[in-house]
Amino acid sequence: METADLTRNAVDLLPEGGLEAKLEKGRPLRVKLGIDVTSPDIHVGRGIPLQRMRAFQDQGHRAVLIIGDYTTRIGDPSGRSSERPILSDEEIDANAQQYLAQARTILLDDPALLEVRYNGEWLSRLSYADVIRLGRIITVARMLERDDFEKRYRAGEPISVSELLYPLMQAYDSVAIGADVELGGTDQLYNLLAGRDVMAAYGLEPQVVLTTPLLLSWDGEKMSSSVGNNIPLTAAPEEMFGRTMRIPDSMLEEWYRLVAERPVPDGEPMAAKLELARWIVARSHGEVAAREAEEHFTRVVRRGQAPEEVEEIAWEDAADPVYLPALLQTHLGQTASHWRRIVDQGGVRLNGEPVAGYEVPRASLDGGLLQAGKRRYVRIRLG
Repeated sequence: METADLTRNAVDLLPEGGLEAKLEKGRPLRVKLGIDVTSPDIHVGRGIPLQRMRAFQDQGHRAVLIIGDYTTRIGDPSGRSSERPILSDEEIDANAQQYLAQARTILLDDPALLEVRYNGEWLSRLSYADVIRLGRIITVARMLERDDFEKRYRAGEPISVSELLYPLMQAYDSVAIGADVELGGTDQLYNLLAGRDVMAAYGLEPQVVLTTPLLLSWDGEKMSSSVGNNIPLTAAPEEMFGRTMRIPDSMLEEWYRLVAERPVPDGEPMAAKLELARWIVARSHGEVAAREAEEHFTRVVRRGQAPEEVEEIAWEDAADPVYLPALLQTHLGQTASHWRRIVDQGGVRLNGEPVAGYEVPRASLDGGLLQAGKRRYVRIRLG
């Protein structure tokens, strides 16, 4: 069985020879990828392990996408210097639905090749005795060998018991679905290896572990929804295109290798960047949307002009003045605090002039052309 496509860009593939042994069984493998719904976005960086999952699908294997509705309530401590905030049930449910839509931009949505599970199915049914049994498998000393835990422990920063339980809960997912292979970023290596130990403790053949690199964004930091240096897989086409164009030339080779999975084309860096942006948009939205996004980028960003067609939005709130961050949050997404920060930075303009504060008189806003950031334009109609 050909493994080059399955293991493309893999950093860790453990144990040695394990994948070949699984493939020799002559049956479709169950390939697991778990995603906690801590934010509403799967971004291009988190799409890299999804691309490996798609490669397994292309060879007839079954992708098992686990939506971590239950583990999100704990919060994955991987790579964190503090405990993650806990989301409400409503936020978790809303994020889960958006995650599925975004994952399907990469995965084959075929019931024979895609199985979607929520880990609340089994984790919510564990008794206290079940959790104690799970907790006996890995020692605290081994937990504290993790880089993130070790740093926090030495710094005297708190580590909750629930965070120590997290790798065991993620590992139990592999028991519940009978994983043959588990995929994840390199920051997930400890959790994935814990899955092997837990499967063995439950009398199952341990899974093979395959990790992929973490994608650096245009700012040189790991791409992250919480930081905002990300490209969501179902963002507006013009937003995806514009954000891709922010990649510095020095990162083009890495982005082509990890995201487009091919070499950088010959020619000028600008042409290569435009081609990559078209590819990223087309994967999510199709070729027509990619062409329109490029036209929008050329007109709005490269020439500094407003787009020919501007979306109109209606705002029914009767308050005067209008609280602009709330309007932008409702119609353009993100949070009100995000838009307050953009206003503070001079990134919101009304009829070409920077908005001076968060509140704008209704009379000046009605019918006005509002520019939010470099590429988003909307026409405001007040009810």
